[in-house]
Amino acid sequence: MRTAVVRVGVDRTGELGPAQLRDGMARLRELAAAAGFDVVDNDLAGLPPQRREVELLKAGDDPVELERRAVELCANAFGTTPTPGVLTFISRGTDDDAHGVLAGLGLTGDIERVAGEEGWDVVHVTLRKADLERVPESRVHTALEASLNCEVRIRTI
Repeated sequence: MRTAVVRVGVDRTGELGPAQLRDGMARLRELAAAAGFDVVDNDLAGLPPQRREVELLKAGDDPVELERRAVELCANAFGTTPTPGVLTFISRGTDDDAHGVLAGLGLTGDIERVAGEEGWDVVHVTLRKADLERVPESRVHTALEASLNCEVRIRTI
């Protein structure tokens, strides 16, 4: 399963003072831990209001649910009306990451990892030709190589 990085703006209007931001971060760490999230340390008080954003990490594949839960945790911790930010996934170059990239593009496929002639991983991805009519092969290839950091070869059936 992939690890999501969920970003949430917690004080974009600058209403909270430094002590309130520190207390909010402390509460968020407690609430997040109980909900299975990790919190990336950040000195919110030292940032301008438009950048007062927290980052929460959690394994999962449903971005809508991950974002909903993260916003809920932040609302409870800071007492503000948080705004969702950008959600990304950490890539460790695994086959789960490859499946996640495909799913993000609305595709499914078979993944086979083999050692190349020089000992580096080569990932063979088998996709349906009909799927590549909707999403250009070059886009799929680029996204997979960036996520996996290895050579990708796409086969169609």
